[in-house]
Amino acid sequence: MPTTGEERSMRVGCPKEIKNHEYRVGLTPGSVREYVAHGHEVIVETKAGAGIGADDDTYRAAGAKIVATAKDVFEKSDMIVKVKEPQPSEWAQLRDGQILYTYLHLAPDPEQTKGLINSGVTAIAYETVTDERGGLPLLAPMSEVAGRLAIQAGATSLQKANGGRGILLGGVPGVLPAKVAIIGGGVVGLHAARMAAGLGADVSILDRSIPRLRQLDDIFGGRVHTRFSTIDALEDEVFSADLVIGAVLIPGAAAPKLVTREMLTGMKKGAVIVDVAIDQGGCFETSHATTHSDPTYEVEGIVHYCVANMPGAVPVTSAHALNNATLYYGLQLADRGLKAIAEDRHLRAGLNIHRGRVTNAPVAEALGYDAYAPEAVLNVA
Repeated sequence: MPTTGEERSMRVGCPKEIKNHEYRVGLTPGSVREYVAHGHEVIVETKAGAGIGADDDTYRAAGAKIVATAKDVFEKSDMIVKVKEPQPSEWAQLRDGQILYTYLHLAPDPEQTKGLINSGVTAIAYETVTDERGGLPLLAPMSEVAGRLAIQAGATSLQKANGGRGILLGGVPGVLPAKVAIIGGGVVGLHAARMAAGLGADVSILDRSIPRLRQLDDIFGGRVHTRFSTIDALEDEVFSADLVIGAVLIPGAAAPKLVTREMLTGMKKGAVIVDVAIDQGGCFETSHATTHSDPTYEVEGIVHYCVANMPGAVPVTSAHALNNATLYYGLQLADRGLKAIAEDRHLRAGLNIHRGRVTNAPVAEALGYDAYAPEAVLNVA
Protein backbone atom coordinates (compact mmCIF):
# COMPACT_ATOMS: atom_id res chain seq x y z
CA MET A 1 0.00 0.00 0.00
CA PRO A 2 1.42 3.44 -0.86
CA THR A 3 2.06 5.45 2.31
CA THR A 4 4.46 8.07 0.98
CA GLY A 5 4.43 10.51 -1.88
CA GLU A 6 5.45 7.73 -4.27
CA GLU A 7 2.46 6.64 -6.34
CA ARG A 8 1.98 3.09 -7.50
CA SER A 9 -0.77 0.79 -8.58
CA MET A 10 -3.17 -0.40 -5.89
CA ARG A 11 -5.36 -3.49 -5.98
CA VAL A 12 -8.91 -2.34 -5.30
CA GLY A 13 -11.45 -5.01 -4.38
CA CYS A 14 -15.23 -5.03 -4.51
CA PRO A 15 -17.01 -8.01 -2.89
CA LYS A 16 -20.69 -8.83 -3.36
CA GLU A 17 -22.82 -7.39 -0.56
CA ILE A 18 -24.20 -10.06 1.77
CA LYS A 19 -26.51 -8.11 4.09
CA ASN A 20 -30.17 -9.13 3.88
CA HIS A 21 -31.72 -7.87 0.63
CA GLU A 22 -28.75 -5.59 -0.10
CA TYR A 23 -28.55 -5.23 -3.87
CA ARG A 24 -26.25 -2.22 -4.16
CA VAL A 25 -22.61 -2.57 -5.14
CA GLY A 26 -19.55 -0.67 -3.96
CA LEU A 27 -18.19 -0.11 -7.47
CA THR A 28 -20.33 0.31 -10.58
CA PRO A 29 -18.73 -0.53 -13.95
CA GLY A 30 -18.34 3.20 -14.57
CA SER A 31 -16.36 3.58 -11.35
CA VAL A 32 -14.21 0.59 -12.27
CA ARG A 33 -13.22 2.35 -15.50
CA GLU A 34 -12.10 5.38 -13.49
CA TYR A 35 -9.90 3.32 -11.15
CA VAL A 36 -8.39 1.46 -14.09
CA ALA A 37 -7.74 4.77 -15.88
CA HIS A 38 -5.77 5.83 -12.80
CA GLY A 39 -3.57 2.77 -13.21
CA HIS A 40 -5.10 0.55 -10.54
CA GLU A 41 -6.10 -3.11 -10.70
CA VAL A 42 -9.75 -3.74 -9.79
CA ILE A 43 -10.90 -7.12 -8.46
CA VAL A 44 -14.65 -7.79 -8.40
CA GLU A 45 -16.45 -10.82 -6.97
CA THR A 46 -18.60 -12.63 -9.52
CA LYS A 47 -22.20 -11.38 -9.65
CA ALA A 48 -21.40 -8.43 -7.36
CA GLY A 49 -23.31 -6.12 -9.71
CA ALA A 50 -26.27 -8.40 -10.40
CA GLY A 51 -28.59 -6.27 -8.28
CA ILE A 52 -28.06 -3.26 -10.54
CA GLY A 53 -28.20 -5.27 -13.77
CA ALA A 54 -24.43 -5.26 -14.35
CA ASP A 55 -23.12 -8.73 -15.22
CA ASP A 56 -19.55 -10.00 -15.05
CA ASP A 57 -18.93 -9.32 -18.75
CA THR A 58 -19.84 -5.66 -18.21
CA TYR A 59 -17.27 -5.45 -15.43
CA ARG A 60 -14.65 -7.20 -17.54
CA ALA A 61 -15.29 -4.72 -20.34
CA ALA A 62 -14.69 -1.92 -17.82
CA GLY A 63 -11.32 -3.44 -16.96
CA ALA A 64 -12.07 -5.46 -13.82
CA LYS A 65 -10.74 -8.91 -12.99
CA ILE A 66 -13.58 -11.22 -11.90
CA VAL A 67 -12.90 -13.68 -9.06
CA ALA A 68 -15.05 -16.53 -7.78
CA THR A 69 -15.38 -15.73 -4.07
CA ALA A 70 -15.29 -12.92 -1.54
CA LYS A 71 -12.26 -14.67 -0.01
CA ASP A 72 -10.39 -14.05 -3.26
CA VAL A 73 -11.30 -10.35 -3.11
CA PHE A 74 -10.21 -9.88 0.50
CA GLU A 75 -6.98 -11.84 0.08
CA LYS A 76 -5.83 -10.08 -3.08
CA SER A 77 -6.86 -6.45 -2.42
CA ASP A 78 -5.06 -3.53 -0.81
CA MET A 79 -8.32 -1.60 -0.49
CA ILE A 80 -11.86 -2.93 -0.09
CA VAL A 81 -14.75 -0.78 -1.39
CA LYS A 82 -18.19 -1.76 -0.11
CA VAL A 83 -21.61 -0.30 0.58
CA LYS A 84 -22.73 -1.65 3.94
CA GLU A 85 -20.75 -2.33 7.10
CA PRO A 86 -18.79 -5.60 6.99
CA GLN A 87 -20.60 -8.60 8.40
CA PRO A 88 -18.79 -11.00 10.82
CA SER A 89 -17.58 -13.27 8.02
CA GLU A 90 -16.17 -10.20 6.25
CA TRP A 91 -14.41 -8.42 9.10
CA ALA A 92 -12.70 -11.74 9.90
CA GLN A 93 -11.04 -11.54 6.46
CA LEU A 94 -9.71 -8.01 6.83
CA ARG A 95 -6.05 -7.58 7.72
CA ASP A 96 -3.46 -5.17 9.01
CA GLY A 97 -2.44 -2.59 6.41
CA GLN A 98 -5.62 -2.94 4.35
CA ILE A 99 -7.96 0.01 3.71
CA LEU A 100 -11.71 -0.44 4.13
CA TYR A 101 -13.89 2.22 2.49
CA THR A 102 -17.63 1.84 3.20
CA TYR A 103 -20.50 2.78 5.50
CA LEU A 104 -19.72 1.66 9.06
CA HIS A 105 -22.17 3.19 11.61
CA LEU A 106 -20.01 1.99 14.50
CA ALA A 107 -21.51 3.86 17.48
CA PRO A 108 -24.41 1.41 18.03
CA ASP A 109 -22.39 -1.64 16.92
CA PRO A 110 -19.78 -2.78 19.49
CA GLU A 111 -19.24 -6.18 17.88
CA GLN A 112 -18.32 -4.76 14.48
CA THR A 113 -16.09 -2.17 16.14
CA LYS A 114 -14.24 -4.88 18.06
CA GLY A 115 -13.88 -6.93 14.88
CA LEU A 116 -12.39 -4.02 12.95
CA ILE A 117 -10.04 -3.14 15.82
CA ASN A 118 -8.77 -6.70 16.00
CA SER A 119 -8.27 -6.89 12.23
CA GLY A 120 -5.75 -4.03 12.13
CA VAL A 121 -7.56 -2.50 9.15
CA THR A 122 -7.69 1.22 8.30
CA ALA A 123 -11.43 1.91 8.15
CA ILE A 124 -12.90 5.02 6.51
CA ALA A 125 -16.62 5.53 7.08
CA TYR A 126 -18.60 7.18 4.30
CA GLU A 127 -20.95 8.70 6.87
CA THR A 128 -18.30 10.82 8.62
CA VAL A 129 -16.34 12.17 5.63
CA THR A 130 -16.95 15.93 5.52
CA ASP A 131 -16.87 18.75 2.97
CA GLU A 132 -15.99 22.45 2.94
CA ARG A 133 -19.52 23.44 3.99
CA GLY A 134 -19.56 21.15 7.01
CA GLY A 135 -21.80 18.67 5.22
CA LEU A 136 -21.52 14.90 4.87
CA PRO A 137 -21.21 14.45 1.11
CA LEU A 138 -20.97 10.65 1.07
CA LEU A 139 -23.97 10.24 3.36
CA ALA A 140 -26.11 12.83 1.58
CA PRO A 141 -27.12 10.81 -1.51
CA MET A 142 -28.32 7.87 0.57
CA SER A 143 -30.08 10.27 2.93
CA GLU A 144 -31.89 11.69 -0.09
CA VAL A 145 -32.95 8.19 -1.16
CA ALA A 146 -33.90 7.13 2.38
CA GLY A 147 -35.93 10.30 2.98
CA ARG A 148 -37.96 9.72 -0.15
CA LEU A 149 -38.32 5.99 0.51
CA ALA A 150 -39.48 6.69 4.07
CA ILE A 151 -42.68 8.20 2.71
CA GLN A 152 -43.27 5.33 0.29
CA ALA A 153 -42.69 2.82 3.09
CA GLY A 154 -44.84 4.79 5.50
CA ALA A 155 -47.69 5.12 3.03
CA THR A 156 -47.64 1.36 2.38
CA SER A 157 -47.47 0.56 6.09
CA LEU A 158 -50.50 2.80 6.73
CA GLN A 159 -52.64 0.47 4.62
CA LYS A 160 -55.00 -1.61 6.78
CA ALA A 161 -53.79 -4.92 5.36
CA ASN A 162 -50.28 -4.01 6.55
CA GLY A 163 -51.38 -3.18 10.08
CA GLY A 164 -51.82 0.56 9.63
CA ARG A 165 -54.77 2.87 10.23
CA GLY A 166 -56.10 2.51 6.69
CA ILE A 167 -55.43 6.09 5.60
CA LEU A 168 -54.46 7.35 2.15
CA LEU A 169 -51.55 9.72 2.60
CA GLY A 170 -52.96 12.45 0.38
CA GLY A 171 -56.65 11.94 1.18
CA VAL A 172 -59.29 12.69 -1.46
CA PRO A 173 -61.65 15.65 -2.00
CA GLY A 174 -63.88 15.88 1.06
CA VAL A 175 -61.61 13.70 3.24
CA LEU A 176 -58.63 15.06 5.14
CA PRO A 177 -55.13 13.81 4.19
CA ALA A 178 -52.84 11.98 6.58
CA LYS A 179 -50.80 14.03 9.01
CA VAL A 180 -47.05 13.46 8.74
CA ALA A 181 -44.57 14.55 11.44
CA ILE A 182 -40.88 14.60 10.49
CA ILE A 183 -38.37 14.79 13.34
CA GLY A 184 -35.22 16.43 11.97
CA GLY A 185 -34.86 18.95 9.18
CA GLY A 186 -31.65 17.74 7.57
CA VAL A 187 -31.25 15.99 4.23
CA VAL A 188 -33.52 13.06 5.16
CA GLY A 189 -36.18 15.36 6.59
CA LEU A 190 -36.10 17.69 3.59
CA HIS A 191 -36.57 14.89 1.07
CA ALA A 192 -39.21 13.14 3.16
CA ALA A 193 -41.13 16.43 3.35
CA ARG A 194 -40.89 16.93 -0.41
CA MET A 195 -42.35 13.50 -1.07
CA ALA A 196 -45.07 13.76 1.56
CA ALA A 197 -46.12 17.27 0.53
CA GLY A 198 -46.06 16.22 -3.12
CA LEU A 199 -48.56 13.46 -2.31
CA GLY A 200 -50.83 15.96 -0.60
CA ALA A 201 -50.18 15.07 3.06
CA ASP A 202 -50.35 17.57 5.93
CA VAL A 203 -46.66 17.83 6.85
CA SER A 204 -44.80 19.24 9.86
CA ILE A 205 -41.02 19.32 10.37
CA LEU A 206 -39.44 19.67 13.80
CA ASP A 207 -35.86 20.87 14.26
CA ARG A 208 -33.81 22.73 16.88
CA SER A 209 -32.05 25.04 14.43
CA ILE A 210 -34.03 28.21 13.83
CA PRO A 211 -31.92 29.14 10.76
CA ARG A 212 -32.69 25.71 9.28
CA LEU A 213 -36.41 26.12 10.03
CA ARG A 214 -36.34 29.48 8.23
CA GLN A 215 -34.61 27.85 5.28
CA LEU A 216 -37.19 25.05 5.15
CA ASP A 217 -40.02 27.57 5.33
CA ASP A 218 -38.53 29.39 2.34
CA ILE A 219 -38.04 26.15 0.41
CA PHE A 220 -41.63 25.02 0.86
CA GLY A 221 -43.28 28.41 0.69
CA GLY A 222 -45.66 27.66 3.55
CA ARG A 223 -46.78 24.24 2.19
CA VAL A 224 -45.06 22.54 5.13
CA HIS A 225 -45.38 23.55 8.81
CA THR A 226 -42.15 24.13 10.72
CA ARG A 227 -41.86 23.85 14.51
CA PHE A 228 -39.02 24.39 16.93
CA SER A 229 -38.50 21.05 18.63
CA THR A 230 -39.32 21.04 22.34
CA ILE A 231 -40.79 18.22 24.40
CA ASP A 232 -44.23 19.85 24.16
CA ALA A 233 -43.99 20.37 20.40
CA LEU A 234 -42.71 16.84 19.85
CA GLU A 235 -45.59 15.36 21.83
CA ASP A 236 -48.15 17.51 20.01
CA GLU A 237 -46.92 16.42 16.61
CA VAL A 238 -46.37 12.75 17.43
CA PHE A 239 -49.74 12.33 19.15
CA SER A 240 -51.64 13.87 16.22
CA ALA A 241 -49.65 12.19 13.45
CA ASP A 242 -50.63 9.25 11.29
CA LEU A 243 -47.03 8.84 10.13
CA VAL A 244 -43.88 9.86 12.03
CA ILE A 245 -40.48 9.94 10.30
CA GLY A 246 -37.35 9.77 12.49
CA ALA A 247 -34.70 11.76 10.63
CA VAL A 248 -32.29 12.74 13.40
CA LEU A 249 -28.52 12.64 12.89
CA ILE A 250 -25.55 13.41 15.12
CA PRO A 251 -22.55 12.62 12.88
CA GLY A 252 -20.78 9.46 14.03
CA ALA A 253 -22.70 9.25 17.30
CA ALA A 254 -25.64 7.14 18.40
CA ALA A 255 -28.99 8.79 17.65
CA PRO A 256 -30.81 10.29 20.67
CA LYS A 257 -33.98 8.50 21.79
CA LEU A 258 -36.50 11.29 21.29
CA VAL A 259 -39.75 9.31 21.28
CA THR A 260 -40.21 7.09 24.33
CA ARG A 261 -42.26 3.92 24.72
CA GLU A 262 -44.61 5.87 26.99
CA MET A 263 -45.26 8.40 24.21
CA LEU A 264 -46.49 5.60 21.95
CA THR A 265 -49.53 5.18 24.20
CA GLY A 266 -50.62 8.71 23.26
CA MET A 267 -50.43 8.03 19.52
CA LYS A 268 -53.29 6.94 17.26
CA LYS A 269 -53.64 3.17 17.06
CA GLY A 270 -52.37 1.96 13.71
CA ALA A 271 -50.13 4.99 13.24
CA VAL A 272 -46.75 4.28 11.63
CA ILE A 273 -43.23 5.29 12.56
CA VAL A 274 -40.35 5.02 10.10
CA ASP A 275 -36.98 5.26 11.84
CA VAL A 276 -34.45 6.35 9.22
CA ALA A 277 -31.92 6.86 12.05
CA ILE A 278 -31.85 3.12 12.76
CA ASP A 279 -28.32 2.77 11.30
CA GLN A 280 -27.17 4.89 14.25
CA GLY A 281 -29.32 3.02 16.75
CA GLY A 282 -32.64 4.74 16.06
CA CYS A 283 -34.36 7.78 17.56
CA PHE A 284 -37.38 5.90 18.96
CA GLU A 285 -36.91 4.02 22.22
CA THR A 286 -38.79 1.03 20.82
CA SER A 287 -36.82 0.78 17.56
CA HIS A 288 -34.75 -2.22 16.58
CA ALA A 289 -33.30 -2.94 13.16
CA THR A 290 -35.42 -4.88 10.67
CA THR A 291 -34.83 -6.15 7.14
CA HIS A 292 -36.52 -5.80 3.78
CA SER A 293 -37.77 -9.39 4.12
CA ASP A 294 -39.45 -8.62 7.48
CA PRO A 295 -39.64 -4.82 7.64
CA THR A 296 -42.23 -4.03 10.32
CA TYR A 297 -43.34 -4.96 13.81
CA GLU A 298 -45.87 -3.53 16.27
CA VAL A 299 -45.39 -2.01 19.72
CA GLU A 300 -48.30 -0.51 21.69
CA GLY A 301 -50.45 -0.67 18.57
CA ILE A 302 -47.93 1.40 16.56
CA VAL A 303 -46.40 -0.02 13.38
CA HIS A 304 -42.59 0.31 13.33
CA TYR A 305 -40.64 0.28 10.05
CA CYS A 306 -36.92 0.15 10.91
CA VAL A 307 -35.11 -1.29 7.89
CA ALA A 308 -31.39 -0.60 8.32
CA ASN A 309 -30.52 -0.47 4.61
CA MET A 310 -33.52 1.26 3.09
CA PRO A 311 -31.74 2.45 -0.12
CA GLY A 312 -30.95 -1.19 -0.90
CA ALA A 313 -34.55 -1.51 -2.08
CA VAL A 314 -33.81 0.71 -5.08
CA PRO A 315 -30.25 -0.36 -5.93
CA VAL A 316 -30.04 1.00 -9.46
CA THR A 317 -30.80 4.52 -8.27
CA SER A 318 -28.90 4.32 -5.01
CA ALA A 319 -25.75 2.50 -6.20
CA HIS A 320 -25.15 5.05 -8.95
CA ALA A 321 -25.91 7.97 -6.62
CA LEU A 322 -23.52 6.54 -4.02
CA ASN A 323 -20.71 5.94 -6.54
CA ASN A 324 -21.08 9.49 -7.85
CA ALA A 325 -20.32 10.70 -4.32
CA THR A 326 -17.66 8.20 -3.21
CA LEU A 327 -15.55 8.03 -6.38
CA TYR A 328 -13.47 11.17 -5.79
CA TYR A 329 -12.22 10.17 -2.33
CA GLY A 330 -11.88 6.53 -3.37
CA LEU A 331 -9.50 7.55 -6.15
CA GLN A 332 -7.53 9.69 -3.69
CA LEU A 333 -7.12 6.68 -1.39
CA ALA A 334 -6.11 4.41 -4.27
CA ASP A 335 -3.68 6.96 -5.71
CA ARG A 336 -1.97 8.01 -2.47
CA GLY A 337 -2.89 5.59 0.30
CA LEU A 338 -2.55 6.84 3.88
CA LYS A 339 -0.95 10.06 2.64
CA ALA A 340 -4.33 11.05 1.18
CA ILE A 341 -5.89 10.76 4.64
CA ALA A 342 -3.03 12.60 6.33
CA GLU A 343 -3.22 15.56 3.94
CA ASP A 344 -7.00 15.91 3.53
CA ARG A 345 -8.94 16.93 6.64
CA HIS A 346 -12.20 15.74 5.12
CA LEU A 347 -10.86 12.21 4.62
CA ARG A 348 -9.35 12.36 8.12
CA ALA A 349 -12.85 13.03 9.44
CA GLY A 350 -13.86 9.79 7.78
CA LEU A 351 -11.14 7.75 9.49
CA ASN A 352 -12.88 5.76 12.26
CA ILE A 353 -10.35 3.01 13.03
CA HIS A 354 -6.65 2.71 12.22
CA ARG A 355 -4.58 -0.34 13.14
CA GLY A 356 -6.41 -1.17 16.35
CA ARG A 357 -7.20 2.37 17.49
CA VAL A 358 -10.50 4.26 17.38
CA THR A 359 -9.95 7.62 15.68
CA ASN A 360 -13.51 8.99 15.75
CA ALA A 361 -14.37 10.72 19.03
CA PRO A 362 -18.16 10.11 19.01
CA VAL A 363 -17.62 6.40 18.32
CA ALA A 364 -15.04 6.16 21.10
CA GLU A 365 -17.34 7.94 23.53
CA ALA A 366 -20.35 5.79 22.63
CA LEU A 367 -18.46 2.51 23.06
CA GLY A 368 -16.02 3.33 25.86
CA TYR A 369 -12.75 3.39 23.90
CA ASP A 370 -9.90 5.86 24.11
CA ALA A 371 -10.07 8.28 21.19
CA TYR A 372 -6.92 8.90 19.16
CA ALA A 373 -6.46 11.88 16.86
CA PRO A 374 -6.02 10.69 13.26
CA GLU A 375 -2.94 12.88 12.89
CA ALA A 376 -1.31 11.11 15.84
CA VAL A 377 -1.72 7.55 14.57
CA LEU A 378 -1.13 7.80 10.81
CA ASN A 379 2.67 8.04 10.98
CA VAL A 380 2.96 8.93 7.31
CA ALA A 381 6.47 9.68 6.11
